[in-house]
Amino acid sequence: MASMMHKYLKGIAITLVITIPLFNKSFAQSWPKNTDTTTLKFTTEMAPEWTSLFVRNSGWFGADGIYSIPLNGNDKPGNHTQTLLIFSDTMIGDVVNDVPQPGYVLVHNTCAYVDGIPPNDHIKFIYARDDQGNPKTMFSPNTPEAGPTDFYWLGDGFVNPANGKTYINAFKVKWLKDNDAFAFDEHGTSLIIIPKGSKAPFTDQKQKDTPFFIPGKTQRDYGVLGSAVFVNTRSAGAPNPDGYIYVYGTRPNHLSLLVARVLPQDYEDFSKWRYWDGKTWNADINQIAEVTNRVSHELSVSPLPDGRYALVFQTDGLGNNVGLRLGLSPQGPFGPVINLYTAPENSENKNLVPYNAKVHTNLSNPGELLITYNVISLDFFNDIKRWGHHYRPRFIRVKLQQ
Repeated sequence: MASMMHKYLKGIAITLVITIPLFNKSFAQSWPKNTDTTTLKFTTEMAPEWTSLFVRNSGWFGADGIYSIPLNGNDKPGNHTQTLLIFSDTMIGDVVNDVPQPGYVLVHNTCAYVDGIPPNDHIKFIYARDDQGNPKTMFSPNTPEAGPTDFYWLGDGFVNPANGKTYINAFKVKWLKDNDAFAFDEHGTSLIIIPKGSKAPFTDQKQKDTPFFIPGKTQRDYGVLGSAVFVNTRSAGAPNPDGYIYVYGTRPNHLSLLVARVLPQDYEDFSKWRYWDGKTWNADINQIAEVTNRVSHELSVSPLPDGRYALVFQTDGLGNNVGLRLGLSPQGPFGPVINLYTAPENSENKNLVPYNAKVHTNLSNPGELLITYNVISLDFFNDIKRWGHHYRPRFIRVKLQQ
């Protein structure tokens, strides 16, 4: 549940967000290279036309973990192609007056296809079914290192320009305590490989164990890779491509960011991966550096039209604020936290906690960042019975200014 949320809550004040006029799209063509990592000119507004797509009363009615994968491989803003959305823990059933009806179930991951952008409701939610037609988890661990009670929380994914396959990073976890959304153990990572042209529920998927679970000085200090992917290639629409795929991770208990990279054709050859040690790309994963802090387990890195890179996350891992740090390269260094938005849900209901903000780059329009954050209750398994619609992504739009 609560996809990889940090276990320690921090109180964060609610502030007023003011919307200012629209971004001039012509700016994106004329902006010079910006080397300032401390300042961003922007306005923020809610994106209700997106948020409303996820208020559902039948079938899929809530989830966390939303990531977006443009199926033509082009992640450039404005490329509103068919996009695969992947979710982690998902609620399926019927909801009446915000109350889930008897028979609703939780499965560990699902997906949706979205075509174009709202207000058109071109979205189709898909979940796997068992032989009796009942909902079941779409991606269940089946690798040699998977345990009998393991399941996946999904990380980021992409369509590999080298072979057309879709790759999804996945975190292996298991519950430590029944009916406690925050009692989990994360102990490994896998790579889900979907053949080119495959359709959900991806019965032809393959899975591989990966070496991307990184031990720390103590058991609690582990790190994992797969929290975000930035495909820095020409075919993906990157503005300054160097040909590499950048994969980001975290040390969850440090709230810190890790960075690795690999060429597209080498993605499945883990010996070819290199890890940023703070100075250079190192072949030893144990030398990987913590390049910045206060980030959430799920996040994103996106190129801006002025040459900088936007690292977007939930500030301090879990809380009301959607944060951004600016970098001059995909691996940083990154500047101070800039607060983009203060989510209102917690001020309306103290049990509700926002988490795991990230950008959906190709679903954004040029000159803006379309961002989601998730919401969960601290007493999830009881509160979902009363408020069926609380557990779903919310969308905001950050409009960049010159």
